[in-house]
Amino acid sequence: MTILVDYLKLIGWGAVGIFTMVLSLWILLSVFTWLTPVDEWDELKKGNLAIAIGFALVISSAIAPPPINP
Repeated sequence: MTILVDYLKLIGWGAVGIFTMVLSLWILLSVFTWLTPVDEWDELKKGNLAIAIGFALVISSAIAPPPINP
């Protein structure tokens, strides 16, 4: 029975992690869009590759784990 409780805790913490990541990415994208003078979403719909790469760099640096210093 304890293993079932452990699995349920694991699933619960996983759901909390997913929700937290979605919320933080939404906040990051909202602030980034608010701070920049260009409408990134419109440029992405137009197929602007430079905006797509810059946007991807911002998102990847936001979700990358911090470096581990021994």
